[in-house]
Amino acid sequence: MKALPIIFLLTIACLFPVAKVQAQEEYIAPPSETLTVVPFSLVAESVVLINGVLVGYPDTLTFILDTGSSGISLDSTTVSSLGLVPELSDINIRGIAGVRRAEFLYNMSLKLNGLVVDSLNFHVNNYEFLSYVYGKKIDGVIGYSLFSRYIIKINYDLNEVQICSQGAIKYPRGGYLLKPFIRTLPVLPAKVTDHRSVTSRYLFDIGAGMSLMFSRDFDQDSAFIRKKRKRFPLQAHGVGGKLEMEMTLVRNFRLGPYRFRKVPAMVFDDEHNVTSYPYLGGLIGNQLLKRFNAIFNYEQREIYLEPNTLYREPFYYSYSGMELYYIDGSVIIGSIISGSPADRSGLKVGDVVVAIDNVANGDFVQYKRVLMMAKKRVKLIVSRGDELLEIPLKLHSLL
Repeated sequence: MKALPIIFLLTIACLFPVAKVQAQEEYIAPPSETLTVVPFSLVAESVVLINGVLVGYPDTLTFILDTGSSGISLDSTTVSSLGLVPELSDINIRGIAGVRRAEFLYNMSLKLNGLVVDSLNFHVNNYEFLSYVYGKKIDGVIGYSLFSRYIIKINYDLNEVQICSQGAIKYPRGGYLLKPFIRTLPVLPAKVTDHRSVTSRYLFDIGAGMSLMFSRDFDQDSAFIRKKRKRFPLQAHGVGGKLEMEMTLVRNFRLGPYRFRKVPAMVFDDEHNVTSYPYLGGLIGNQLLKRFNAIFNYEQREIYLEPNTLYREPFYYSYSGMELYYIDGSVIIGSIISGSPADRSGLKVGDVVVAIDNVANGDFVQYKRVLMMAKKRVKLIVSRGDELLEIPLKLHSLL
């Protein structure tokens, strides 16, 4: 007999009440279980780093945990140091800074604490620039290859990643359940308000060390940013190299029921069509997303957000126009934007930073934090050749 549509069956049940019928057997998925717990650290105030070991190789490797990655990858210098030989493929890897032909290491296994994840195909990329920018050797990026197999719980209060088996799960109280579209990357709708309000789709990208990033096409077509809003040139980094963009802010951003005010944002020229505009307006990065403990349940197409102790952490609005790199144990000015405060102060690319304000401990992370949190002025002591120079730097603000 042909099955009736559910809506029709429900109509019959309303018209002709019958005795309650209960199935003799009902399949219930086994509950999700924690397989391992991996501690993590944050670099650049927001990027999640976890350690792992390739099975058969002794070295502990450092990976970025990244929902914006459609697979899993290893740094080319790490591959060489381990004596591995990748195979050239016909697959192109696309990032915000370019497109390149991919090389792969096939059928590898990765041990994360007590869990061995097997049958992994690592694509090989050059992450030297990430190591410079984050001040720590980056050996790879872990993305969809892990998120698609397990339920991943990220707790920023405890600095822990729980890797759990797929199965029935009860979410904690006090949060909100998002239902993203997931092919390999999670995509969610959100509303941005400045000159006007616009709802668009965004990539949910915990591997991006920024709050928001909009494509230039979306910015110009929607005209949601105030014309008089301050915009400062900036240089960012992605797969393929460096990328020029603008730094600005938006008045409000709303994700589900959560609203954030005066959010720093980047606007970039999407020359390689990473956002497939108008499909995506841009991405939401981890400067914003770290404010939630998150549960990623790709099998059920669910992301659960629960505000954490970082939820009300202030955003940073200072602008210097320079980028610090950590190279061979020294903090070096790696890039300077022409016409920026750093450029006008007389700082030069290659200057070695000895101190910023009263911080003279050579701590790369602390130096970057001082620049991010500074209000108006800082004082740098730099080494240039045989000279030691004291240079005042007047910063700009997005506000």
